[in-house]
Amino acid sequence: MPTVEERRETAEQLALILSEHGMQRMAARVLAAVIFAEQPTLTQGELAEELTVSTGSVSGAITTLTSVGLVERVPAVGSRRDHYRLRDDAWARLFSRQNEVVDAMMRMAERGVETTAQGGYARPRLEEMREFYEFVLDEFPALIERWHRRREAKRS
Repeated sequence: MPTVEERRETAEQLALILSEHGMQRMAARVLAAVIFAEQPTLTQGELAEELTVSTGSVSGAITTLTSVGLVERVPAVGSRRDHYRLRDDAWARLFSRQNEVVDAMMRMAERGVETTAQGGYARPRLEEMREFYEFVLDEFPALIERWHRRREAKRS
């Protein structure tokens, strides 16, 4: 049976990989802690204690993770503190229109096209950005549906 230290070390390795690939370091550490938690939810204080960091740094990371749909705040009967957990279907949600970051990028690409000159250098880049997000967001529903069917088949 793995020890608590082995679990924590593996969680930190995951956080390192996530941060090496673009995720803010504290958000990566909080996400890894939530994923590796042996309880259904964690409070901000519990996360700070697990990671030996301030609750303020955890707060910023939670804001980031909730905005992309990976972590959610959930009610906890009898507790006055907010509790957080990995959102059900987090990975599919990360790549869907429900992801606020993806949606914001799509809106900004469209706005960028509207506010740049035809024939300039910026407009083609913004048009490609918009077209890419349009394509990806059009394709993801079918991919996510296939994922859901596969997940359900494995659970049956």
